[in-house]
Amino acid sequence: MNTPASHAFSYHSCNFCPRRCGIDRSRQPGYCGGPDHIVAARAALHDWEEPCISGFRGSGTVFFSGCTLRCCFCQNYRISSGRFGAPVTQERLAEIFLTLQSQGAHNINLVTATQYLPSVLAALRAVRQRLVIPVVYNCGGYETKEAIDALSPYIDVWLPDLKYFDPALAARYSGAPDYFQAASLAVKRMIRAAGPPVLETVSEGGRSALLLKRGVLIRHLVLPGQKHDSIRLMRWIHDELPKDSFLISLMSQYTPYNKNPLYPELNRRITSYEYNTVLNTAIDLGLTQGYMQKKSSAKEEYTPPFGLEGIVK
Repeated sequence: MNTPASHAFSYHSCNFCPRRCGIDRSRQPGYCGGPDHIVAARAALHDWEEPCISGFRGSGTVFFSGCTLRCCFCQNYRISSGRFGAPVTQERLAEIFLTLQSQGAHNINLVTATQYLPSVLAALRAVRQRLVIPVVYNCGGYETKEAIDALSPYIDVWLPDLKYFDPALAARYSGAPDYFQAASLAVKRMIRAAGPPVLETVSEGGRSALLLKRGVLIRHLVLPGQKHDSIRLMRWIHDELPKDSFLISLMSQYTPYNKNPLYPELNRRITSYEYNTVLNTAIDLGLTQGYMQKKSSAKEEYTPPFGLEGIVK
């Protein structure tokens, strides 16, 4: 990474995400809830990503605390909004990456890391010559072009959400009316950085998996009552993104963990009709390279336990 890019990010005037809140995080947390150092809640092999990410040994997943979006329905609410976690130095983070690799992880999977961008970049730079597995950037899609450009030398697989098309919906559920404006540009930039998907079959001890080594995998979670917004997103993906330049993961796993009187429309699972309507639209548009989730995936056990595993020695 070149020097100007590294100097563009400072905890003293936070500009890591599209909110560009400008907060001096040495004095107070940013909108994301993050201080001026890494806070993380779990670092372990994870089996519940898409098959091309988790494989048969698991994805070496680091869950960072805080979030630039803090969606009201987040399944990782305890760490995204509750800020549960422990301080981690960038040296310790680099060590965690190498430990996960030694445990057999198919990749290093950074989950919502943008709020700690300078420290994450430093840790990736420190282990760049020793990591022999891909690095996955698992994010909400709400990214700046500057962040993507700075990360690009280190990231092999981009795993962004594409959550909303409607600004009103993004404002209500994520406090980010500019979400689609930012995320649509971010996804295009990720595709330009990574190129078309590169998949490789890995076999070991009678087990095998087709793993994503490089490329972009776009996730979309269908929300209760919002199938029309999902359909608009599917059409945008078809119309605006180059064919064969990405994979897609259409998810049905929305689970209402706590009944929230502020969002009564979200206090239920999606119906089979809602999901199948979106799924059929995606298929009709030819968006079939990727993953379609079974309705039975809406289960709480898909959320990992957050007990500082792999974080605290």
